[in-house]
Amino acid sequence: MNAKLVKELREKTGCGMMDCKNALVEANDNIDKAIEILREKGLAKTAKKSGRIAAEGVVQSYIHMGGKIGVLVEVNCETDFVAKTDGFLKFAKDVAMHIAASNPKYVSREEVPAEEVEHEKEILKVQALNEGKPEKIIDKMVEGRLNKFYEEICLLDQPFVKNPDITIGDFVKEEIMAIGENVKIPPFCPFPDG
Repeated sequence: MNAKLVKELREKTGCGMMDCKNALVEANDNIDKAIEILREKGLAKTAKKSGRIAAEGVVQSYIHMGGKIGVLVEVNCETDFVAKTDGFLKFAKDVAMHIAASNPKYVSREEVPAEEVEHEKEILKVQALNEGKPEKIIDKMVEGRLNKFYEEICLLDQPFVKNPDITIGDFVKEEIMAIGENVKIPPFCPFPDG
């Protein structure tokens, strides 16, 4: 499976990784046909929904390990009707549980301060140089390792603890498709450790 094709299809449709992989397999790696397959299944509409305002929702808690770890997270949707459904509450609980397990600092890459990204790039560049890698491939290596950095600190980039085959970003897109409304997780503030 060509990872570049999967990435391109995800960017064009806003669909989850597994949906894109399956569509590409079914379309014999023909991206236009894969887009058509996703549209026929109603999956390619997620990107359109992601621009709508999500002003309703819930604040969900998750307490784990005998009260030693606790999380409060706000998860928004478009209507109070959806916010009160069992499915949406379960989704919010899963997001809170994931945050407790994975401890992200930010919701998305866009929230990471530029200084923090530049500092990490410098560290990664020095690491690559110390490994004796040729200068010409260092920038590419740094970009690849920077994705791993985002996966560690950004909620939407993290593999979902209940299903590591998808990211939390994919999980959110699946919920958008299931409820037919936009879903947003606003920036959060982690509780101090200890």
